[in-house]
Amino acid sequence: MPRFLKPLALLALIALGLFAYTQVMLRVGSGTPPPMAPASEQADAIFVDKSDRIMTLLRDGDVITTYPIALGDAPTGHKTQEGDERTPTGTYEIDWRNENSIAHLSLHISYPNADDIAQAEARGVSPGGNIMIHGILNGWGWLGFLNPMWDWTNGCIAVNNTAMREIWSRVPNGTPITIQE
Repeated sequence: MPRFLKPLALLALIALGLFAYTQVMLRVGSGTPPPMAPASEQADAIFVDKSDRIMTLLRDGDVITTYPIALGDAPTGHKTQEGDERTPTGTYEIDWRNENSIAHLSLHISYPNADDIAQAEARGVSPGGNIMIHGILNGWGWLGFLNPMWDWTNGCIAVNNTAMREIWSRVPNGTPITIQE
């Protein structure tokens, strides 16, 4: 075998392995979500600082834990319409959860609220929606360490999969979330 073919064969084998792994993980999906933490360990509020790219879980005003985050691809400013790739600012709540998300688990943020809808309607545009806190896209969780290095979502708040499992178990539906610049 010519000398230059050995490295090419090795690269092809690695690429095939990564492709196969990704296909299996896409079929597996998010897996079983973790159980809810005891009430004494659950957050009663979430604070997101968009400028510092940090999400903080709080209980009785005390910090439980913080997570580095990635935001929408155009993170500055409030989300004003569908497709602007901004993460909204304001106070909302976690109103439902999706264990079969295209990303590793997801918690829905109640955007748009009545004001968001009214402002979008006044401009003749859709406010958008389906803003979530979620993990890494299924099959790509092994890249979670890269998550906080750039803003890549369409307006959601992304964390690595380990963080998402903790958040899932500590954040009940109805938890208020404040998102600030």
